[in-house]
Amino acid sequence: MPEHTSIRLRDVTAVDLPALYRMQLDTESNLMAAVHPRERDYFDAHWDRVLRSPDTVAKVILVEDLVVGKVSCFSSSGTNMVGYWIDREYWGLGIATRAVAMLLEEVTARPLHARVATTNLGSIRVLEKCGFVISGYEHSPATERYLECEEAVLTLP
Repeated sequence: MPEHTSIRLRDVTAVDLPALYRMQLDTESNLMAAVHPRERDYFDAHWDRVLRSPDTVAKVILVEDLVVGKVSCFSSSGTNMVGYWIDREYWGLGIATRAVAMLLEEVTARPLHARVATTNLGSIRVLEKCGFVISGYEHSPATERYLECEEAVLTLP
């Protein structure tokens, strides 16, 4: 990706949801993230909660003016978590690392945590480049949303 390419974040709005829905249907992306794609109704209900939550920072990632992913900070069982999703067409271009770093400039709460399937080496590397360290590993059982896998638990102190 050329150095001059503009990457920026902005709040997710309802206008962005069709692009985000399409991205999360990609089979290879779901295997990498060890998740099942959300059915349309579940996706819409999830994003309705996200957009109404005062405790969630949810941003779309824009390259030039094209939505290429999302990055967020949210609370899960009282723990501040970071997550992101990049359209597979834009993998390997440094976009995820730049987007997470930009989010971390805005979200100053610490510690932050992330959970990543241990097979998702690219995502682990993105988080490590942004200062996260692996603090442990846990077995994650299969659920309606997640595939059974071993997860790396990462922390940004």
